[in-house]
Amino acid sequence: MADIKATIKPLKPTILQALFPILFLIVALFINVRIFGDAALDGSNQIILMLSAGVASIVALRLGYKWKKIRTSIVKSISSALSSIIILLLIGSLAGTWLLSGVVPAMIYYGLQVLNPTIFLVAATIVCAIVSVATGSSWTTAATVGIALIGIGTALGLSPGMVAGAIISGAYFGDKMSPLSDTTNLAPAMVGSDLFTHIRYMAYTTVPSITITLIIFLIIGLTQDSSGTTASTQEILEAINGSFFISPVLFIVPIVVVIMIIRKIPAIPAIMIGAILGGVFAAIFQPEVVLSVSEYESLSAEAYYVGIMKAFYGDIQIITGQEIVDDLLSSGGMYGMLGTVWLIVSAMIFGGVMEGTGMLKRIAESIISLVNSTGSLVASTAGTCVFFNITASDQYLAIVVPGRMYTDTYKEKGLAPENLSRTLEDSGTVTSALIPWNTCGAYHANVLGVATLAYLPFAFFNLISPFMTIFYAYMGIKIHTLKDAKTEAS
Repeated sequence: MADIKATIKPLKPTILQALFPILFLIVALFINVRIFGDAALDGSNQIILMLSAGVASIVALRLGYKWKKIRTSIVKSISSALSSIIILLLIGSLAGTWLLSGVVPAMIYYGLQVLNPTIFLVAATIVCAIVSVATGSSWTTAATVGIALIGIGTALGLSPGMVAGAIISGAYFGDKMSPLSDTTNLAPAMVGSDLFTHIRYMAYTTVPSITITLIIFLIIGLTQDSSGTTASTQEILEAINGSFFISPVLFIVPIVVVIMIIRKIPAIPAIMIGAILGGVFAAIFQPEVVLSVSEYESLSAEAYYVGIMKAFYGDIQIITGQEIVDDLLSSGGMYGMLGTVWLIVSAMIFGGVMEGTGMLKRIAESIISLVNSTGSLVASTAGTCVFFNITASDQYLAIVVPGRMYTDTYKEKGLAPENLSRTLEDSGTVTSALIPWNTCGAYHANVLGVATLAYLPFAFFNLISPFMTIFYAYMGIKIHTLKDAKTEAS
C-alpha cells in the first residue's frame, strides 16, 4: 500500500491554480509599493515574494507534491543564481576600491570636460553599447563606465533615471549583439541555430530599435536647459581635483578589466582582480584619501589596510565640501549589495516553487494554444519571455524555458530556428532589466543607485525591442522559413 502511494503522481495544475500565486504576487506587490513607495525594496517586497512562494507551495501540496520535492526545486533555483550573487558582491567591492583609487572620480572629471547635456544621453548610450559589445556583458558595462556616467549625468543636472535608462539601453544593445555574451550564445544553442546566423538575424530588429532610441535621446537632449551648467561643472571639477590625484594613468585599472573580459577570463576572477587593482592603486596614488577613510591620524601599514578594507566591504564617502560631489563620491561596498542579494534569493524561492511544480509550464501551454499565425506565435513567445522574467526572476530561465517550449511549434509552422532565437533575445534578454525583483533589474538598480521603476520609462531600447520583433512578425518582414534555410544551405 505504501509503495502504491509513493508512485502516485501529483495532479497537473489547472490554469486557475497556476495563476493564483501570480495574481497574489501582483496584488500584494501593488499594495506594498503603494504603502512603502521607494522603500519597498528595503525588505517588504522580499517578504511579499516569500509569501507568494508560500501560497504557491500550498497549491502544490494540494496537488500532491511532497515538501521534499518543493524544497529541492527551491534549492535548485537559488543555486542557479549563486554565480550572479557572487558577481554582485564583488561588484560592490570593485565600486568601493575604484572610488578610493580615484578611477571613478577620474572618469567623472574627464567626462565632464567633453560632454554636455545636449549630447550626453546619446553619447552615454553609444559608449555603453561599445563597451558591452567588447566585453559581452551588460553587468560589467554598468559596473564600470555606467557608474561614472551616472556621476557625470547627475553633475550635468540630468535626471538619474534618464541617465540610467541610456546606460541600460546601450549596455543591452551590446549584450545582445556581442558574440562574447552568454545570452547571445545561449539563445541559438537552445533552438538549434548557430551563433553568427543568430547575430545577423537579430540585427534586423536590433539596429532599428537602437536607432529609434538614439533619436529619442537626442530629442530629449535638445530640450535640456544647459544654462548655468558651466559654472557648476567648474566647481565640481575643482572639488574632485582638490581631493584626488587625477591622471589618465588611473584608467589602467578599468582597461585591464576590459581586456580580461575580452580575452574570456571568467567574470568572477576578472572583477576580483579589478577590485584588488583598485586597492593597490589607492595605496599608490591616493594615500590621503585612504587615510581619511581609515580615520587614523597618520599613514601607516595599518591605516592603509583599514582604509582599503573599508572600501571593499563597507560604506565610504569622500568629503569635498561640495554637496553634489559628496553624493557622487560614495559607495556601499560589498555590504551595500546585501539588500539586492536578499531580493534575488527571495525571487528565486518563488520562481523555484512555480517552475518545479509545473505551474509556469501550465501557464505557458495555455498561451501556445492561442497561437494561429506567425505574428501571434512571435507575440506569444515574447509574452512568455516577459512572463518568465516576472515570475522566475531570471533572464536565463526566460530564454531556456520558452526556447524549449516553442522549438517544435516553430518547426511545425515552417519557421527557421533563428526566428525563435531572435525573439528570445528581443524579449527575454532585454526585459530582464525592467523587473525590480529579477536578478538583472535588482543588479542594475543597486549598482547604478537608481530604482528600476525610475529608469524603466527611459530604457527605450529595452522597451522597444519586444514590440519591434512582434511588428516584424505581423508585417512579415525578415521572417526566415525552413525552406529559405535549405535553399541557402544548398
